[in-house]
Amino acid sequence: MAEIKVGIVGYGNLGKGVQAAVKQNSDLELVGVFTRRPVDTVNVNEEGVEVVNVADAKDYVDQIDVMLLCGGSATDLPVQGPKFAAMFNTVDSFDTHAKIPEYYEQMNEIAEENGNTSAISIGWDPGLFSMNRMLAGAVLPEGKEYTFWGRGVSQGHSDAIRRIDGVKDAVQYTIPIDEAIEKVREGQNPELTTKEKHLRDCYIVIEEGADKDKIAEEIKTMPNYFAEYKTTVNFVMAEELAEKHSAMPHGGFVIRSGQTGEDKENNQIIEFSLKLDSNPEFTASVLVAYARAIHCFNQEGQTGAKTVFDIPLSYLTNKSSADLRKELL
Repeated sequence: MAEIKVGIVGYGNLGKGVQAAVKQNSDLELVGVFTRRPVDTVNVNEEGVEVVNVADAKDYVDQIDVMLLCGGSATDLPVQGPKFAAMFNTVDSFDTHAKIPEYYEQMNEIAEENGNTSAISIGWDPGLFSMNRMLAGAVLPEGKEYTFWGRGVSQGHSDAIRRIDGVKDAVQYTIPIDEAIEKVREGQNPELTTKEKHLRDCYIVIEEGADKDKIAEEIKTMPNYFAEYKTTVNFVMAEELAEKHSAMPHGGFVIRSGQTGEDKENNQIIEFSLKLDSNPEFTASVLVAYARAIHCFNQEGQTGAKTVFDIPLSYLTNKSSADLRKELL
């Protein structure tokens, strides 16, 4: 019998990725999938896993150790995060960087009040990239840090577009500008504006009769998502979107270019990179590792909101400290 019982809120690409990731971790067991859709329309294809309406989640407080929240950051998590943190230990992937401090304060207060523990903004950025930015800055305090994303599909940005009135479906690619990356890798330490680092390329299927110009303008001026970038909006048919844009690759780089020595004469480059065939499946795998950590934290009486900066790496694995020292140190 698995030690840690988990639930999934939301059964889209991320939720399905979590389900698959749980199967790869022998100390976790999936109890249920919680959805806003009619439960008889959701088939999770796994014996013993219940499909439950989110309105009935309160009935499962004693059956689930950690709830993994798989909604979007634009509109789902700001509502679902606090709601579920009042009932369960939670892990989420809230990724609106500018709003993380505000979200943290809200989640921390609610989780502490109810004796729960919530890992927020878990994934690869924010998440693993955040850890590497911190580590590289600590090792090379004299230097500059750069983050490049893509080329790949951003789930959060695609979801934000799909919430616009008149949009039927959408995929958004984040594309790093190669010239900027090479300048950084060469140690030039360039001053780069947002527009000089990335492009955003959007493919949109609209509802019949929707105003293309209005939709394009709303996308290009959307704060925290597109307003600071050069953004291209392409309107396509549903068949083309399904045929050419159904995969979900992603990845990126965190690079710090620093200087060491008395006269800062030596340039040092730290780079961490990811190349992902499936963004949601990889993000889901990170969420599942942190579910283990959050369960341990709560068992120890550590409540409130936590980020990747607060959780020791050893809490992410089911290996013992002795095994870690023997196998990985």
